[in-house]
Amino acid sequence: MKIYTDTSVIGGCFDEEFKEWSNALFEEFVVGTNQLLLSDLTLQELELARQEIREKVKQVPDKHLVEISINDEAIKLAETYINEGALTNKSYNDALHIALATLNNSDVLASWNFKHIVNLDRIRLYNSINFRLGYRMIEIRTPRELLSQS
Repeated sequence: MKIYTDTSVIGGCFDEEFKEWSNALFEEFVVGTNQLLLSDLTLQELELARQEIREKVKQVPDKHLVEISINDEAIKLAETYINEGALTNKSYNDALHIALATLNNSDVLASWNFKHIVNLDRIRLYNSINFRLGYRMIEIRTPRELLSQS
């Protein structure tokens, strides 16, 4: 699977509550069971993190890593999520993560952000917007959910 991973999953590798599942997911990226979709947005957010968190993505071999970039279409889709009430302007980066995962054909977006991303009501809103605009539906799960399906 191609899994778009936001910053919370990478930071989760060093968090007591989430490290078991975040690290297990990263191990799947390292060995190639799954591919890591890594956006320049995630890399920008990681610049503010501790060095050990910034270094985590370097464990994934290039052949199991797909780097993706913010573009005008992603910005427009993120703004649509906000304009239609799925998120507020304060959560712009979260909207952009969802747009990037949608537009880059990720099989799933992995996140520990329960407030804005891994939230059933919001997922329904994202997908209703995606459907209406002719985009694919987006699966959003926690690493724990992804690993229990492996």
